Order: sequence, then structure tokens, then C-alpha cells
Amino acid sequence: MPASALVIGAGVVGLTTAVSLAEAGRDVRVDAELLPGATTSAAAGASWDPFLAEPADLVERWSKETLRLLLEFATDDSTGVRLVEGTHESRVPRDVPTWAPWVNACPCAPRDLRPGYVEGWRYRAPVVDMPKYLGYLADRLAHAGGRLRQHRYVSLEEALSEAPVIVNCTGTGARALVGDSSVEAMRGQLVVVENPGITTFFCDDTPEAEELTYFYPQSDVVVLGGTSDRGNWDLRPDGAAAADILRRCAQIEPSLAEARVVGHRVGLRPVRPRVRLDTEKRDGALLLHNYGHGGAGLTLSWGCAREAVDLLRAAE
Repeated sequence: MPASALVIGAGVVGLTTAVSLAEAGRDVRVDAELLPGATTSAAAGASWDPFLAEPADLVERWSKETLRLLLEFATDDSTGVRLVEGTHESRVPRDVPTWAPWVNACPCAPRDLRPGYVEGWRYRAPVVDMPKYLGYLADRLAHAGGRLRQHRYVSLEEALSEAPVIVNCTGTGARALVGDSSVEAMRGQLVVVENPGITTFFCDDTPEAEELTYFYPQSDVVVLGGTSDRGNWDLRPDGAAAADILRRCAQIEPSLAEARVVGHRVGLRPVRPRVRLDTEKRDGALLLHNYGHGGAGLTLSWGCAREAVDLLRAAE
């Protein structure tokens, strides 16, 4: 069935954009090669955290808008969003993170830092069970009259004939779909373990750290990370990387050492020199691009989606 707006991609950026468009009164269909539960977004940790995205001024605006809404969602258990306390800590002295005032982060007292860390900030942030949250977004889309189907487009030209408005939220897929060679995959791997009683999150925030180390409690499990391998498109879990993630996290939180592993997740962060959010006319259709969010797809999702709605209104 034709739609007035076709969104390509069913990750967190695609679904959030589709929800925003449908709730603004548009007839929306989402077409995606991978359904929400199989996307990179479903493999994410995930927490609100402006990570691996530029430009800084727009990231700030989009992040703040998304934070505002995620705080609202955290009051509803059905969304998969919870407000959790935790710390970002650094092994070397560093400047206060730019995002610290946005979440009222307070410096950690030296006695509260993990062994080997010299500086840190404690705050409360939205921590998200991504498979559950993506289900919430899909339900919200359906409630607004939107549709979702699994379909792979072999070319942009094929998609342009489907609707007068095309919204490109394909993440790393934009490299092939629109020929954007600036898009790279930043492979991320996570390990999911049974929760031994952890209630707070932790993230190593050491500047220029060679490895990502973090863990986020999600009720009965804890998600441990991670990796950040630029240019690696392999979606198969790596056993050695998983063992190293477990080792690093257990050094920070010893109770994780004996936690039973219940799953592995791998996703490809769509890294680009800057997020692409713009419009163009192509073969009689209005094409909007919303991709390249790096490791901050969740964090930027609502800010970018709301701006996408405004950009389409202005372009028509």
C-alpha cells in the first residue's frame, strides 16, 4: 500500500523518525532490510551518552531534546527506559565532560572512585533495554497509523518510486544506498551476563583510551562492553574479544567474574565526520537524509527526528 512518506531503516533513528512523522499527521511506512530486533540498535548497551558524533553544537541540541523525552519515558515501565545512577571515571586527570551540566553530574570524591581511577563524575541517566524500547517504538508507530515491512532496496532509484517523500535512515547502509563513502562501520561487541546484584552503571571515560570498558544493569542482566573497531564489518561474535570484555569489567566490578554469560551482541555503529541531516530533490521526490550518528543513535534520536519533521515541512 503506498504511503505519503517512506522511511528506510528500522533502527532507533528510523523508528523514532517514523513515529515523529506519523504523529505529525503523515501517512508513514517503514521499509527495512532488518526488522527492529535484528538491527545495530538492538545490539546497543545502551545509555544516553553523546559518543562518537559531530558536530558538537548540533549534537548538544539534539542530545538535550532526546534526554528530555527519555526522562519522561523512564516513568513508564513499558518503554524499557529506566533512570539509573552511575559514574564515568578516568584513569588520568581530564576536563569536565561537556555533557556533565546537562545531567547535573557531580565530581566523585576520591574514596568513591574505582581502583586505578583518579577522576570521575556521578549522575543519573536513562539506561535503555533496547530490544524492549524498539518494540515500544514499533507499537507507537502502529498506534499512529504507520506500517512496518521487511524489504531490502537494491538501489535508491527503486525507493524513489515508492513515495513522494523518502527518509533515509539506513545507518551504515547509506554507504551503498546513496554512495556515501564517508560512512564507516565502527564495530561494537557486547557480552550479556546474569545480574549478580549490580544496580549502578560504570563507564571508563579516560581520554584516548585504547579500549571501551563499561557495564549497564538492565534488571536481571548486565550488558558489558565493549569494542570499537573502525572499518570492521564482521557481525560474528569474537571469542577473544568477549573474554577480554569480561576480564576488564570484572577488574572494575569483581562480582561480574562469576556471572553466567547469557548472550553476545555485535553491531556496526555508522560513523561519519558529521551526522547527515538534510534534504534534497531527487527524481521528483523529496529525499531527507538522517544517518551517521556514530555511537549516539539513541542519544540523538528524538532531537534529529523532530528536526527532520521541521525540515520536511520547510522543503515542501
